[in-house]
Amino acid sequence: MVANLTTPLLGVVATAVIGRLGDATMLGGVAMTSVIFDCLFWLFGFLRMSTLAFTAQALGAGQTREVPAHLYRGLIVAAAVGMLLIVLKDPLAAALIGAMGGSDGVSAAAKTYFTIRIWSAPLVLANFAVLGWLVGQARATLALWVQVAINLVNIAATIALVLWFDFGIAGAATAAVIAEGCGLLIGLGIAGWLGRGIPRAPRAMLFDPGRLRRMFAVNRDIMIRTAALIAVFLFFTAQGARDGDLVLATNSVLNNFLMVSAFFLDGLANAAEQLCGRTLGARDRDGFVAATRLVILWGFGFALVVSASYALAGPLLIDVMTSNAELRRAARDYLWLVTLAPVLGVFAFAYDGVFIGATWAREMRNLMLLSLVLFFVAWLALRPFGNTGLWIALLSHYVWRGGLQALRYPAMLRASFSPAAVG
Repeated sequence: MVANLTTPLLGVVATAVIGRLGDATMLGGVAMTSVIFDCLFWLFGFLRMSTLAFTAQALGAGQTREVPAHLYRGLIVAAAVGMLLIVLKDPLAAALIGAMGGSDGVSAAAKTYFTIRIWSAPLVLANFAVLGWLVGQARATLALWVQVAINLVNIAATIALVLWFDFGIAGAATAAVIAEGCGLLIGLGIAGWLGRGIPRAPRAMLFDPGRLRRMFAVNRDIMIRTAALIAVFLFFTAQGARDGDLVLATNSVLNNFLMVSAFFLDGLANAAEQLCGRTLGARDRDGFVAATRLVILWGFGFALVVSASYALAGPLLIDVMTSNAELRRAARDYLWLVTLAPVLGVFAFAYDGVFIGATWAREMRNLMLLSLVLFFVAWLALRPFGNTGLWIALLSHYVWRGGLQALRYPAMLRASFSPAAVG
């Protein structure tokens, strides 16, 4: 959980440091682009999810040689996708920043940040594969140290490049690239150390058509599911941008609260992925059910703590992120909505972990697409309430996600542990 909590901090640090400069346009640019990168890289989060699930299932089934093979496959896909994103950086910047609907000043600042930080793409995606591989082996402490290293480097480099050397947004973007590169070097070093004594995966196994087909099918469905989820957050940000720079900056500051709580709860989902994947691989139905229950119970416990923390310390955290008085007042007006998000999202994140660990990717994809439709229905109904209605529609999406997966869970459990499935 703590390892996952560090993930959104690259955007949070950039927002906080740029926010100290007191320029709402510059803050809006870096905050908007941070959301774009969170969503863009999140789209390829299947590299972490599938690597974690397949690794855990291989361990549960006692397939030792498959463990390193899953890391190699993930790194190959990460390198290919990352380089493609760099090649397409100019049309991607034009399309994504243009779709956000920011002012000319915000869009210009966002383009500067985008064209530099996109060079971190292969590094970020490779880190996804390494971190998924570590957590899939229940090596979450090592994953934590990798993430801590990334963020310590990012904090130091951002402060140095932005505040000391006055490189502005370009400095914040460069710091993110440096941090991801350092994290990958550390992660690969740890993977090499853990791999001592484990037989190398033969080329025939690594590129086995059946295994590759299964990997690509699961990755495809998780990617579609993630794209539907990203559509919700991009639409949310774009609607804020269309309401002016102040609303955009307000929502962007509060989005940091939302992302931190989301990644915090997603840490429990990671635990569910590992536990459910391993128990499924071992054909342990009782263990699978126990893991699901524990993740939900702990999820509600931690969600209440996070919500209480936001309610008590939220105003102070807003002041840390920005020195703009008008922006501080606007953010406080919507803080109560942010405090509801962790509790409303428990089922969504817990069952995400269960479904991914069990590689129930097709069902997860279909339920997420239905949740997307329900989100837009809620937004249309709440349009008269402006930005408040937009926030309520976003929170309702959490409820749809979790509720639909909870309803589908019993049937998937029976199918996965039926005599036919075991056989």
